[in-house]
Amino acid sequence: MRYDAASVRRWLTMTVLSLSGGIIFLLPFLQEVYYKPLAEALSLDNTEVGSLMSAFGVTAMLSYAPGGWLADRVSPRKLLTGSLLLTGGLGFYFATYPGYAISLAIHAIWGVTITLLFWAAMIRVTRSWAPSNEQGKAFGILETGRGLGEVLTSMAMLSVFGILGSDKFALSTVITIFSVIIVVLGVMAWFTIEDSAAGQELAAEQLKVGPREVLAVLKLPAVWLIAVIIFAGYSAYWGTFRFTSYSTDIFALTVTMAAVISVGKMWAKPVAALIAGFVSDKLGIARSVAFLFVVLIASFTVFALMPGKPSLLAIMILNVAIASLAVFAMRGIYFALLDEGGIPLAVTGTAAGVISVFGYTPDIFMPLMGGVILDRFPGPEGYKIFFFLVAGICAIGLVATLILHRKISIRDVSSA
Repeated sequence: MRYDAASVRRWLTMTVLSLSGGIIFLLPFLQEVYYKPLAEALSLDNTEVGSLMSAFGVTAMLSYAPGGWLADRVSPRKLLTGSLLLTGGLGFYFATYPGYAISLAIHAIWGVTITLLFWAAMIRVTRSWAPSNEQGKAFGILETGRGLGEVLTSMAMLSVFGILGSDKFALSTVITIFSVIIVVLGVMAWFTIEDSAAGQELAAEQLKVGPREVLAVLKLPAVWLIAVIIFAGYSAYWGTFRFTSYSTDIFALTVTMAAVISVGKMWAKPVAALIAGFVSDKLGIARSVAFLFVVLIASFTVFALMPGKPSLLAIMILNVAIASLAVFAMRGIYFALLDEGGIPLAVTGTAAGVISVFGYTPDIFMPLMGGVILDRFPGPEGYKIFFFLVAGICAIGLVATLILHRKISIRDVSSA
């Protein structure tokens, strides 16, 4: 099979974009895998380690909206390249184990370099990567690449960490390698991604997104419906974080077996996103998202009602697989609703920024809510309340999806 230069470059663009989109987050989320080694290397207590992620979360949340506006005005090649180089460059410094104050500042700056410069630009380029009837495919491939890049790199670096002795030097080496990979991806982005990849060739005035255009985006019902949908889907994603403790607390599995379930959940991400991308282009994005919400409502309800009997262990594991596949399938396609919802291409970044501010607030309250519930209601009762709440949030997402689907249907009939 022969490929022309444009086709090769197009796929190189998606490869660099998707790998960058997964790997760039490995530095600020380092403690997810290396919590204790990081705390020991920096001589931090639990509160101080937690504050690193809090600093990242606060600046990231503040950067979503202005980052979206920026993505509609500035070359995506400059934004993506700058983000990767700055993020990786800070990683080299972080590998030297600076003091707590500097580490806190680095995480706060990462929130800006990743969210302000990278996030909305990535979504804009992805939307323009494929025509309207292949938006599910485009975002599904993006999420698949992000998942593969994240899990394969994490596994490779975990091996390096173990081989080097799992000590302070080993962690520094891992951070340095992460940083090298991110910088290399930044250089590749500069030579691979063209401005036309974000639709800049359509018209020069598309870059002139001012207050009037931002206000127009805020008035679009589809923007807020998509924000609610992503809010609910992302809450379900946070709900899956409790599967590990659920399996040990309720089904008395060993920590090792619970970790196996957690790793298996990670591998569900690229598979589910890829399948969802192609299937949703056939069925419709909103229709597919609605179906996935129904699956999630049923799945989390089963978790809430299921007694922790050994005879039900196989059903519990199957339900973990179903919920994980549904969550990652939804994450793979919900930004494809931008096109199906009729959001103008010229304000893709601005819309994505506004949507992300609200849609990703579960980062702030879901971990805290889960902890408070399980502390106040220990054992099965706490998990029952938590999973019912997640199912209820998914029900709200389903309602928003059905309303959006109805608006899309009415628009399509009117334009026919």
